[in-house]
Amino acid sequence: QIQLEESGGDSVQSGGSLTLSCTFSGATFAYYAIGWFRQAPEKERQGVACVSSTGAATRYDDSVKGRFTVSRDKGGITAYLQMTNLKPEDTGVYYCASASLARLGGLVTSLDPKFYDYWGQGTQVSVSS
Repeated sequence: QIQLEESGGDSVQSGGSLTLSCTFSGATFAYYAIGWFRQAPEKERQGVACVSSTGAATRYDDSVKGRFTVSRDKGGITAYLQMTNLKPEDTGVYYCASASLARLGGLVTSLDPKFYDYWGQGTQVSVSS
């Protein structure tokens, strides 16, 4: 059974930084792309960053480009989301999720949640102005 667990959420002021971690278990980490998603109150879940199974490819939503960096341990079981220059609109519950290569169907990674089968419970990030 694949499981993912996020950690690192906190309350920070605008302009601050946080690093979220996502620990993966139950399968071979290197076979799965990892995506980071956030959900603000009364809004749909939105893909913010993702990294391919090898770590070679990344994608970002336009709203976080230049501020967020997604990475993963090579040979490890953890993915990260480094967030800098945080803004109040970054507030929400942040989830990590995994997508198998088969599920991606030729893509190396994607911001679309439909490709992701396993999800963590989420970690809260709150940014005050």
